[in-house]
Amino acid sequence: MVDLTDQQLDAIKEAFEIFTKTTDFKICYNQVSDLLRALNMNPAEEVIGKLLLRPSKQEMSTKMLSYEEFLPIYVAALNNIVPGTYDDLLEGIRVFDKEGNGTVMGAEVRHVLRTLGEKMNIEDINSVMDGKEDINGALNIESFCKYLVTGISE
Repeated sequence: MVDLTDQQLDAIKEAFEIFTKTTDFKICYNQVSDLLRALNMNPAEEVIGKLLLRPSKQEMSTKMLSYEEFLPIYVAALNNIVPGTYDDLLEGIRVFDKEGNGTVMGAEVRHVLRTLGEKMNIEDINSVMDGKEDINGALNIESFCKYLVTGISE
């Protein structure tokens, strides 16, 4: 079981309050996935169904959860996070290797990091990318992925 910090509990409670549409401080089952996403998680609907003990469609729109009932669900979802692997990262970046030569343009990676998914700011992108591009602005995919996973440059 994960022990949540006071800061995490405050963030969860604040998000829960935003999603609460009732005076008794409860959310509907069908709001759980949105609330978890608001808390920077992205569990699959299958995982959410499992965490909620496989409710019916009707129960998803009628059953309610209190904040205290939501916390164990949050912790269980947190424990279900599967970190990406080197192979996942390699496969994701190889999508941009149009020529199949093991390199990708750094500008393209910068654009993706700035605009898709969990968007990064310019300073963070620069700290990850600086010194990794060759003279032509290309990244060696394998060495870049190894750096992202280990933090060690080749």
